[in-house]
Amino acid sequence: MEENERELTEIEQEIIQHIRADYTKAELKDALDNYHDADIAQVLSALDSEERRKLYRTLGVQRMSDIFSYLDDVEDFFHEMGLEKSADILEEMDADDAVDVLETLPEEYREQLIKRMDEEAKEDIKLIASYDDDEVGSLMTTNMIEIVHGANTREAMKELIRQSEDNDNISTLYFVNPDGTFYGAMDLPDLIRARKDSNLDDFITTSYPTVSARAKISDEIERLRSYSEDSIPVLDDQEHLIGAITAFDVVEAVDDEMGEDYAKFAGLTAEEDLNEGLFASLKKRLPWLLALLVLGLLVSSVVGVFEAVVREIALIVCFQSLILDMAGNVGTQSLAVTIRVLVDETLTGRQKAAFVFKEGRVGFTNGLILGTGSFALIGLYIMLAKGYPAGYSFTISACVGLALFAAMVISSLTGTLIPMFFHKLKVDPAAASGPLITTINDLVAVVTYYGLAWGLLINVMHITH
Repeated sequence: MEENERELTEIEQEIIQHIRADYTKAELKDALDNYHDADIAQVLSALDSEERRKLYRTLGVQRMSDIFSYLDDVEDFFHEMGLEKSADILEEMDADDAVDVLETLPEEYREQLIKRMDEEAKEDIKLIASYDDDEVGSLMTTNMIEIVHGANTREAMKELIRQSEDNDNISTLYFVNPDGTFYGAMDLPDLIRARKDSNLDDFITTSYPTVSARAKISDEIERLRSYSEDSIPVLDDQEHLIGAITAFDVVEAVDDEMGEDYAKFAGLTAEEDLNEGLFASLKKRLPWLLALLVLGLLVSSVVGVFEAVVREIALIVCFQSLILDMAGNVGTQSLAVTIRVLVDETLTGRQKAAFVFKEGRVGFTNGLILGTGSFALIGLYIMLAKGYPAGYSFTISACVGLALFAAMVISSLTGTLIPMFFHKLKVDPAAASGPLITTINDLVAVVTYYGLAWGLLINVMHITH
């Protein structure tokens, strides 16, 4: 296996030094107990095969299962350990992590591993794998404490101790009715403080937030994040408790969602990584670029329509890029703000209308300020740098300023209304990506600018040069 190309951190270098030192098994285990699983995971590819086998033997199945949960690609490491030990490690992983690992493996190899796992682990993996990647159920874990409602303090504590042997997500205890439907939740410190004769119902929160396993992650992510709980119970369609989504899962989902939106802003269908091949990258980028090329040709053809304007007043071409750039910038700003606002699914029609009005006012004010500034500065530039008369100079700059003002107002509305339209059609509003908005605004800006020049300068004021 190839040596990592990236530079190792100081902590990772220390871990490697310990592994390569002449320690006994017990000494190495004690030394590595001082390091985080994520740091150990990062050094695996910097070790040779024999050093990794030494590490597997030293740390054992439980610790290695925690380490492997931080890796995106474990196939080579699993082959080193063999099928039996790899299956044991998957059994010890949280079911959601095990599903993530299995999805990276070839189908035949994956089936061989699952065949060697115990029935409980198989069922948990089957459950989580039954949900689509965009559903909450695909993120949940079965690592939780579940207690039947009606248990007294002693019985609840006994059940906690029993289940904690296999589940370390114990900060929140979930209570279910005898039929398995969710009843409520209790914080672990409350159970610790409860007296043996206490009524646990006094400590159980029956209105504790829950989420449906079939709910879309993108729809629920803001709500889940707002609760700031260590974990949120996940229910099936019959309100049975089937898992939990942890704070870490929420953070990871937020990161994935932001990555997807960032990719869409760039006109991609998904994020790229450092190891992605040429064909895969082309497949993501080329369709958008072809669509934008067509739109770009449309923009160019519109400029061609105004060829007579350019022939009469060649100077106005100098300021075309200014209009296009500002229109694109304003549209992209409005798009970013709108997508952020549309995350809130509770927005009413009145609130959306108010938001459009607010964005229109922002575009109007910004356009007025920058258009006025452009009028003054461009007029002075044409007069002083180009040597044209003041009247001619400020007439041209007035056209530029008006066009800039109009383009910024229209672009702010375009960047707001297009993602809202996508959202109304139940299409991800981030699909109205930055390049698309920018190209549309280029078209608007070109028509506005040259249309004003043709109408105001040539037909009304009869200016030519």
